[in-house]
Amino acid sequence: MTARLECSGPCVAGRSMRLCVLILCLLPRFGWAVGYKQGDPVILYVNKVGPYHNPQETYHYYTLPVCRPKEVRHKALSLGEVLDGDRMAESLYNIRFKENTERQMLCKLTLSEKEVDQLREAIEELYYFEFVLDDIPIWGFVGYMEESGFLPHSHKVGLWTHLDFNIEYNGDSVIFANVSVKDVKPEPLEEGGGGHGVGSGGLTVTHTYSVRWFESTLPHSRRAERLRDYSFFPKTLEIHWLSIINSLVLVVLLLGFVIIILMRVLKNDFARYNVEEDGGCDDLDQGDNGWKIIHTDVFRFPPYKSLLCAVLGVGAQFLTLVTGIIVMALLGMFNVHRHGAINSAAIVLYALTSCVSGYCSCSFYTQIQGQRWVWNIILTSALFSAPLFFTWSVVNSVHWWSGSTQALPATTVLLLLGAWVLVGFPLTVIGGIVGKNRAGNFQAPCRTRNIPRQIPQQPWYKHTAVHMAIGGFLPFSAISVELYYIFATAWGREHYTLYGILLCVFAILLSVGACISVALTYFLLSGEDYRWWWRSVLSTGSTGIFIFVYSLFYYHNRSNMSGLVQSVEFFGYSLLTAFVFSLMLGTVSFWASLAFIRYIYRSLKMD
Repeated sequence: MTARLECSGPCVAGRSMRLCVLILCLLPRFGWAVGYKQGDPVILYVNKVGPYHNPQETYHYYTLPVCRPKEVRHKALSLGEVLDGDRMAESLYNIRFKENTERQMLCKLTLSEKEVDQLREAIEELYYFEFVLDDIPIWGFVGYMEESGFLPHSHKVGLWTHLDFNIEYNGDSVIFANVSVKDVKPEPLEEGGGGHGVGSGGLTVTHTYSVRWFESTLPHSRRAERLRDYSFFPKTLEIHWLSIINSLVLVVLLLGFVIIILMRVLKNDFARYNVEEDGGCDDLDQGDNGWKIIHTDVFRFPPYKSLLCAVLGVGAQFLTLVTGIIVMALLGMFNVHRHGAINSAAIVLYALTSCVSGYCSCSFYTQIQGQRWVWNIILTSALFSAPLFFTWSVVNSVHWWSGSTQALPATTVLLLLGAWVLVGFPLTVIGGIVGKNRAGNFQAPCRTRNIPRQIPQQPWYKHTAVHMAIGGFLPFSAISVELYYIFATAWGREHYTLYGILLCVFAILLSVGACISVALTYFLLSGEDYRWWWRSVLSTGSTGIFIFVYSLFYYHNRSNMSGLVQSVEFFGYSLLTAFVFSLMLGTVSFWASLAFIRYIYRSLKMD
């Protein structure tokens, strides 16, 4: 049978073992093919229902007045499946391997008027259901709705009371399954319509099903291809090669333009500044202007050191996490049949990469002469986890109020909290301590004077807002095409498979951010403004603002999402996504600017 990673067992002994078991609980479940014999039962799990256009608004299937067993038994789920809103439970369907069934009665229900209204409302909102058979999702609509005519207007609502299950097999394994209602008439639910009325507005319905088995030549190892070819949901992730190539060409031209122009300007600056230099940095001609004259201030440490270092640390953590997720996807570790595998992997990697944020933050904080390193570690740990917890609290409360399966149960909340308390936070502290002890001195080519130099008034095009607009728009334009695919995957039901292209786009995004940051930093220093520390972070970190604005556009113009539940989740997590992009690009931007500044001031002639 399928492999299972259990969260408890007799081997749990000692603190280290508890940590190992906690990590195993977070990992996605991987398994092998389940072998069946002729006549073996194949369990069909009912999972969830919800509006077709609101992917994150889902409810348990048994919240509808449908056939259910006397005792509902739920399937043990992985963390990723729970986070994905799955709540699988055993059904009354009796399916046996390679045995066809025709018109088998499932149950007979007498629906009250309230239950009929509940079904009618669900059908009018285009509710679909999801079943799971041998880890294969099966989708179908709860009912049928038809609108026709204007005068007179016709509004018909019907319930599908018969389902045809079509299952493909190869040898002793299940390859694919779907459900159809072809040649089936729906049970009318409109008021005063057909059906066997029971009382005022009541209805007696008989649910039946058929099972048909078909032999397939596709091996079990390739059954994911069969699921990708099936299209219950609309397929929108077609590869638009022309748009992608166009973006790549524009990005290459942009990077080439910035690099060539900047290098020519720097070459002229070096030639002019080094003509009559005979001493060190501190003896440079005070009559010059431009970036050379602020050499005694350019390495003056910025305000809010701890916050700056926390941003750099968490940004480095997410750069590591995103790279790890993409590499794991390229290695084929995320099977489309494994519900929530990416969610589980992201949580595990976030906990394990906490040491990266602690190390990077505390190491640089020590280099720039920060004294409150304990506070720096706490700030680093809370910089993302605090907004995440607040956003999740609001979203989860709305889901809990609406009865959605997206509301996390208490056990899952405790497991996630335990992962942060027992793994994430301790690793942040350990990384911070190691970074503090291994931090050297800050490498500055020139000494900094005690009295800061007065900064001349800057023209409008060198203000922070203008730099943020330029530095945010250009990286955003580099990923605008791929961003639609990402949103369609995150907020839809698509399976993302273009991981190679995603890795290229991610590399291009970081490259554009670094080059734009270097160019904007040079323009800033040329105006004798040495406040580049925070400006470099904000310049391309503002890409997150453009991404959030795009999310607004996507919600209103590229999707059919609506309602309080879906809207709160969409905008809440879109804000977090924009924040993550700001942290990552701000980190890359800062380190690129720092390397550039060290390079140009080291290149000044010094005898």
